[in-house]
Amino acid sequence: MMKQREVQGDDNVRWTCVQAFAGVEGKLSDKATKLSQQDGGNVEVVCTPSGGAQTVRLQLNEDWIEETSDQDLIQAINDNRTN
Repeated sequence: MMKQREVQGDDNVRWTCVQAFAGVEGKLSDKATKLSQQDGGNVEVVCTPSGGAQTVRLQLNEDWIEETSDQDLIQAINDNRTN
């Protein structure tokens, strides 16, 4: 099952964030997880906005879903947005 988080920024844009390859199951699951991990245990997270804003890709710690606060996630999105 794919894990995702939703957060809402100060601009009222709701973001749905999902770890890349999170929905892959079976034999490919471990391989996909290893492929998505970067140096230092970071993983790629894709955040898709409601409305017209552009999708944002983030590099976050592999335990981001449980350990990253909503405010820190919003800050990471804002820091990586191209307006």
